[in-house]
Amino acid sequence: MADDPQKEREPRLKKHILLRIDAWIDSTLWNASFHFVDWWEDVTIFFRKFKVKGWKRLPVELAGEALTWGAVGMVAMLALAKPAFEIAKSDWRKKQDFAVTFLDRYGNVIGHRGIIHEDSVPIDELPDALVKAVLATEDRRFFDHFGIDFLGLIRAMSENARAGGVVQGGSTLTQQLAKNLFLSNERTFDRKIKEAFLSLWLEANYSKKEILSLYLDRAYMGGGTFGAAAAARFYFGKEITDLTLAESAMLAGLFKAPAKYAPHVNLPAARARANEVLTNLVQGGLMTEGEVIEARRNPATVVDRGAQEAPDFFLDWAYEEVLKQARDYTDHSLVVRTTIDMGLQHAAEQAVETGLRQYGESYRVSQGALVMIENGGAVRAMVGGRDYGETQFNRATRALRQPGSSFKIYTYSLAMEKGLTPTTAITDAPICWGNWCPGNYGNSYAGRIDVQTAIAKSINTIPVRFAKEKFGKDGIQQIMDEAKKFGVETPIRKDVTIPLGSSEVTVMDQATAYAVFPTGGFESRRHGVEQIMDYDGKVLYDFSRDAPPAKRVLSETAAAYMNQMLTRIPYVGTARKAAVDGVLTAGKTGTTQAYRDAWFCGYTGNYAAAIWFGNDDYTSTNNMTGGSLPAMTFKMLMDYAHQGVELRAIPGVENPFPEAEKRDPAVVAEEARKKAEDAAQAGLPVFERPRLLSTATSRLLRELGEKMKTAPELKAPETVAEAG
Repeated sequence: MADDPQKEREPRLKKHILLRIDAWIDSTLWNASFHFVDWWEDVTIFFRKFKVKGWKRLPVELAGEALTWGAVGMVAMLALAKPAFEIAKSDWRKKQDFAVTFLDRYGNVIGHRGIIHEDSVPIDELPDALVKAVLATEDRRFFDHFGIDFLGLIRAMSENARAGGVVQGGSTLTQQLAKNLFLSNERTFDRKIKEAFLSLWLEANYSKKEILSLYLDRAYMGGGTFGAAAAARFYFGKEITDLTLAESAMLAGLFKAPAKYAPHVNLPAARARANEVLTNLVQGGLMTEGEVIEARRNPATVVDRGAQEAPDFFLDWAYEEVLKQARDYTDHSLVVRTTIDMGLQHAAEQAVETGLRQYGESYRVSQGALVMIENGGAVRAMVGGRDYGETQFNRATRALRQPGSSFKIYTYSLAMEKGLTPTTAITDAPICWGNWCPGNYGNSYAGRIDVQTAIAKSINTIPVRFAKEKFGKDGIQQIMDEAKKFGVETPIRKDVTIPLGSSEVTVMDQATAYAVFPTGGFESRRHGVEQIMDYDGKVLYDFSRDAPPAKRVLSETAAAYMNQMLTRIPYVGTARKAAVDGVLTAGKTGTTQAYRDAWFCGYTGNYAAAIWFGNDDYTSTNNMTGGSLPAMTFKMLMDYAHQGVELRAIPGVENPFPEAEKRDPAVVAEEARKKAEDAAQAGLPVFERPRLLSTATSRLLRELGEKMKTAPELKAPETVAEAG
């Protein structure tokens, strides 16, 4: 049968269509390229008319480059400005609409935060001398710049270069306000960029008078006071509208270094600083020498406040906690009973400062932070840095630092949950995870050891081996989840180096987590606010009533195993300088690469604490480890904290000091006092818990308590006759 002609034509037709399409594409592309070349030649010929030759070419080329890089710079500026403007979107005005009086755990007033805007004094009603003194000292060109004073910056740089150090700042009053409202005092390039853009934003959205008013209402003035009005009442016992020139000069001198020049702490320094302010008034042309001579001869006197110091780092944090709880309260004037114990707070501050004074130079370390939590979750002490007046940046709650080996508790806790025990054998040998091959300190390996030895000696390969080989799929995510359960609020970076503590956390995070162990595995319920009340005494919030009950985050068995391992470290491990006299102590050291951060996080049955030492600029210390200064600081604080208190056991651990629990607290207190006297005679720092009751009273109350336990129960009479 002959082939069908129609079927033979179809392939030829398809081939013909494809050839036509290919030809059309070729011709179109060729025509397009031809026309483009022709157009580009016309453009080139046109711009040749503007070609500059000779000496004129240099400025034209420079102008062209300036326009090009200017456009690039504008794009970069917009990218850098975006984070700053996002910060400005926050309800920062509403945040300051609360006035809070803070009490310590015993009901004593310890400070204030916030301000009611309606109660602030308008600029036009402030003493003229105060406004002039502030401007003469902080920003003489305030009304001439737009948030950034380039002339003032150049002048400050030249003065500092001439003096060979920082003697004059270049920040404007607007920049200082931007920092106070939106940023921290952390010395980073990122913060300075945000500060500059926020200054421009403030100048664009508020008048000069409004900016000055905000500055006077928000600045820290020492003594736990914020704002010039509060400072006037605190230092001079009068309203701000009644200030004299001498008093105004003294207040204006506080903005530079409120802790250093606070008149209730160092009156001679405050008066000397006020004299400098008066000189600034004369040099700035705002007053004559004749007008300030009376203030020089009769300097301001202040209300006697003794050496009263507020726990400012704690109050800043507690204020943030109050705002979270009080957003819906109609009454914005509140009284808050906090958890802070001022005796423990003072001891914590002394412990950190003593350590830095004694060892700061040799270890090349300049800063420290501490958080102390009582069993049950109450934050009893907080140290956010050495000097709140110098910088209000809270290193206890806001600084993100690598925790090093102190982070390993989450890996080991997860291992205990998965069935391992302290005596489980594990191999310490080289291990690699991808391209990462962690090594031990000293690059040595112990071979076959048990888990409790691995954590006591802080061996690095073991937690990595757990995460890679023992935890199954996605071991890193499991460790991250474990840390979150323990109370770590800082977002953790997902990385294979997590088991060794490469992801940054805060001191508060670590204190919260370690406080889980003395509870036997329940969440620590960290808190700084016990009660919130209005000024009529109505309780709006009570932690014991309104907070949810603690949830178990670690099984009882796993918690007992962790306590058994962690109580060995201060006695046979890396934290031997942390062991508290006569009190069972547990904890873990942490030291990061290049010795940038040193930690000790530990606990007893009564308290947990996390302690960090390092430098704000992340420079390395002089080989400081967590077992050195941090461990010594922990012991110094805990020796004080356990004077005359009833010791609590650590769950799952047999107490090696059983006689300590049976001893009379009064006898323990007397021995501690004798020990403090011996230390004072030897020239060592003295940490002594102040006695609230006499020895005889303490003994009597203890005896009554024992008798009440065995006394028969009293029954109410059922009839009037029985009662009669």
